[in-house]
Amino acid sequence: MARRARELREQGKDIIDLSLGEPDHDPPAFALEAAQEAIRGPWHKYPPVNGYLDVRKAIANKFERDNGLTYTPDQIVVSTGAKQALINVIMALVGPGDEVVIPAPYWVSYSAQVRLAGATPVLVHSSLEEDWKAPIERIEQAITPRTRLIMFSSPCNPSGSVLTRPELEALAEVVRKHPDIYVVADEIYEHIIFEGEHISFASLPGMAERTITVNGLSKAFALTGWRLGYIGAPLWIAQAANKVQGQFTSGTNSIAQRVAKACVEADPAVLLPMRNDFLRRRDLVLAAVQRIPGWKCNVPQGAFYLLPDVSASIDGRTIKGSVDLSLYLLDTAGVSLVEGKSFGAEGTLRISYATSDAKLTEAMERVAKGIAQLASR
Repeated sequence: MARRARELREQGKDIIDLSLGEPDHDPPAFALEAAQEAIRGPWHKYPPVNGYLDVRKAIANKFERDNGLTYTPDQIVVSTGAKQALINVIMALVGPGDEVVIPAPYWVSYSAQVRLAGATPVLVHSSLEEDWKAPIERIEQAITPRTRLIMFSSPCNPSGSVLTRPELEALAEVVRKHPDIYVVADEIYEHIIFEGEHISFASLPGMAERTITVNGLSKAFALTGWRLGYIGAPLWIAQAANKVQGQFTSGTNSIAQRVAKACVEADPAVLLPMRNDFLRRRDLVLAAVQRIPGWKCNVPQGAFYLLPDVSASIDGRTIKGSVDLSLYLLDTAGVSLVEGKSFGAEGTLRISYATSDAKLTEAMERVAKGIAQLASR
């Protein structure tokens, strides 16, 4: 998809990209000011592998303020993006013969990273009618004596679904039955929630000792290019992740760490305007999707994605699956979307609405026209 989009741009075709999970907003001014101050010094030498102590203290304070979690600085590891934070934990905890239960749809790197560690991803599928949330009993049925980890994101990439407190409590009850299983809770979208509240899984009774909480700056603070993520975890897991990271990248960029300190110390209320933009855009794109004949979509409660069921547009002949449909829309409509197969949700397309209202309106008009042309063949 990325290669084809580049080829079309090189041919002079206008492509609207709704594939990236990247806010189009500018970072907060205080974040850029922190970077400028850091550049003036003295933050130019190798930082500690797990992050500067004052940065880890600030992250620990953020966890307590926002999430009700108590960590010491030694339980925090700062990494080059949440993706590195995830692979650190996976490499530290699983290997050949182990299994990792992943509710689907899921962020594409989860299963790939598990395989990279030599372990086996066990996917637990869900449907649009289930709000893209795998029922707890189905997750429990997927657990075997080989299960080492359960991984999930809430709010979810790619569906935007948010797990409620009762749903998380039900999962915690399952985890309590299996003392050798740990949970990776990816909370990178925690500040982009439209309904209800964000609940950190580790805040539930008994789960702090069993959970690795992953977060970062990319989504809420629109700092994707600065590549900074972090974990809060039981001490022995944080120490293991620190060792893994030490053999790959060592410490995270020193200037980005100073930016991180400013961000996690800021009042989360500063993020409300961006959250409100995403809510408006969600409703704009959702209304457009609902006007396309045969397409079905739930109402996501967070993040900045829609995951509509587009199986009505897959005829099994010229369009054999979501990959074909995404390529068709790229070629004929000039809109880049992500096919759902990679997220464990064949028959869907992920639509990112992290761009301007004008681009979203134009893109969805093109998609609707493209689907109408397809239906008339």
